[in-house]
Amino acid sequence: MLFFLTKRLLMMIPLLLGITLISFVVIHLAPGEPTDLQTELNPDAGVELKTRLRAQYGLDKPLAVQYGLWVKRLVKLDFGTSFSQDHRPVWDKIIERLPITVLINVLSVTLIMVVAIPIGILSATRRNSSFDRWTTVLVFIGFATPSFWLALLLMDYLGVYLGWFPVSGIKSLGFDYLTTGQQVWDVVHHLLLPVMVSAFGGLAGFSRYMRSNMLEVIQQDYILTARAKGLSEWAVIGRHALRNALLPIITILGLSVPGLIGGSVIFESIFAIPGMGKLFYDGVMMRDYPLIMGILVIGAVLTLVGNLLADLGYAVADPRIRNG
Repeated sequence: MLFFLTKRLLMMIPLLLGITLISFVVIHLAPGEPTDLQTELNPDAGVELKTRLRAQYGLDKPLAVQYGLWVKRLVKLDFGTSFSQDHRPVWDKIIERLPITVLINVLSVTLIMVVAIPIGILSATRRNSSFDRWTTVLVFIGFATPSFWLALLLMDYLGVYLGWFPVSGIKSLGFDYLTTGQQVWDVVHHLLLPVMVSAFGGLAGFSRYMRSNMLEVIQQDYILTARAKGLSEWAVIGRHALRNALLPIITILGLSVPGLIGGSVIFESIFAIPGMGKLFYDGVMMRDYPLIMGILVIGAVLTLVGNLLADLGYAVADPRIRNG
């Protein structure tokens, strides 16, 4: 297991460099530069000012030189300085927003796993029952419902009309004057609606994956053998079938880690949550290259870590992979 883990960690280094190289080239090939946003709306800005700004940002150097300088800073965990008006270090801006995004997505994934896995197991073990039919209908509705539309609908009905949930931000106006317990509840109250909306689409997909995997596993010969030995249905499903049915779920869960930031762009923009997704969107609109690259590096690391966790989960669930 230790050799397997070391090998995968070493393989992550060239993969990370390849991802950053492609991302760096793509964002610089996009039309427009940060200097355009600062000079186009200024009638007094001439060619000389634009040239000085490009030199200040290092955009006058060849693309290969810019990438080499960026990698040199990256080795020191320095993402550079933001091109925005505050000129703050990129790492400081990311570290402020990252915990919020991670918290929302961890809660969302936890909710998906806690609800989707039991639904999938029950649908498979009670195939063609009323429960299976109703969950199938709800799953198709979940697949067909756009998340942004559902978010706006729930904000209007549950937040504005009924007043059950806040519709923006993660804190109330008088947050600093609340007690510790009231502050915790205030944050939870603000996050309930975004987490539910974020988990809705994933809940539909994972429950179907779990159902199909469980249906395939319970038809295997070793399940029939376990039942023939007189084991209880709970022991057959929980101890023998569940572990093998979870293997594809582990893979899908690992591959869904990169969507933490990508999916957060929509929800954080709709609910005005100051997270990584909202920061990434603002960076793209402002052509803030250091900020965009910093967030893309975080996304690449999450992608590689998600794949690594999926492989480790495979090894834990299947002794054959661990021994191999």
